Amino acid sequence: MTTTHLAAISPGPNQPLELHPRPTPQPGPNELLIAVKSIALNPADHIMQDTGLFVPASSYPTVLGFDLAGLVLAAGADVPSPEFRPGTRIAAYSALVWKASHPDYGAFQERCLVPWQHAVVLPDPNNHEAAGNLTWNEAATLPVAVQVPLSAWDAMGIPCTAAPTHSTSQKEKNQALLIWGAASSVGTMGVQTARLLRTSPTTPFAAVYATAGTPRSRAYVAALGADRVFDYGDPLVVPKIIAAAREEGLVIRYCFLAVGEWASCQAVVGAFVADANQENGMVASAPPVPVQAEGVVDGVETVFVRPAAGEAERLAQFRGWLGLWLRENLGRGRIRPSPEVRVVGRGLGLGAVNAGLDELRRGVSCVKLVVEVAA
Repeated sequence: MTTTHLAAISPGPNQPLELHPRPTPQPGPNELLIAVKSIALNPADHIMQDTGLFVPASSYPTVLGFDLAGLVLAAGADVPSPEFRPGTRIAAYSALVWKASHPDYGAFQERCLVPWQHAVVLPDPNNHEAAGNLTWNEAATLPVAVQVPLSAWDAMGIPCTAAPTHSTSQKEKNQALLIWGAASSVGTMGVQTARLLRTSPTTPFAAVYATAGTPRSRAYVAALGADRVFDYGDPLVVPKIIAAAREEGLVIRYCFLAVGEWASCQAVVGAFVADANQENGMVASAPPVPVQAEGVVDGVETVFVRPAAGEAERLAQFRGWLGLWLRENLGRGRIRPSPEVRVVGRGLGLGAVNAGLDELRRGVSCVKLVVEVAA
């Protein structure tokens, strides 16, 4: 007898999601079947819904969504045991775009397949009232928010997830690391990961600089660990950032663009590249980089943050980002879910996804929208 579950199905580009039952799949090799408890919404979700980005026409109707938290129901062959035994509480980043948008892999449903490498086991699995000391809603916010800044540091050659070295040499702390648009979900996690880079003796970072738009957002970003927070709406924000770093005897060679305009990031980094004897700089952008962004400022490379194209390398990256780095730093209390969670349509389950995506289109700051799929 075929079992089914409820899903918020995308019938085609620029159409609202529809609730329908669909067959529950069985996990293949290296896959987990997850009972989804909560999903977090990301800008990519409404972009995919609106435009069909990453979705082959032949894949419709399909299921969208990236961020999820839930329980392992079943594990396929070659999944590490007992790490992912049934009943394990996890958060995961769906493999939707790498599976040709096959509906079995989208997060907006009650049952979802994910590669085990895309999942992180949550702390304190003996607490049955929450996902470790995290609620399901908080846990669902983590995968994309963590993956993007860690991917940015990797893209810029900044060691973050590599195994620690046994060297006792300490680097000179003469740089500030800049996060632009730090009140977004990936921006807030960018600040938290940058704070850990700042405290490491093996990095050159003495300070974390950030930008945010409102006084409340700037205060929140500072509480996460940013040393200086600037108003990106200030027409003089670029010269103010440059002046602050120079006053503190620091240079800015690296910028993570979470949201916003790449030109401002290039201008900041380019000012220090132009200084005598300074090395080239880099901007790692979460938004897609337009063609005109390349080569605008001499000595500043702008790269689009994304996982590797090859499957083996991508799975190894996700294992490092989520299964190892995130698990360790959650367990040690070094990072926490950010920004604050707001539940959309409490009690409506998957029926609230359309309303949540509409709210996301209108724009949110310093908040993460979450849908509770199941109790």
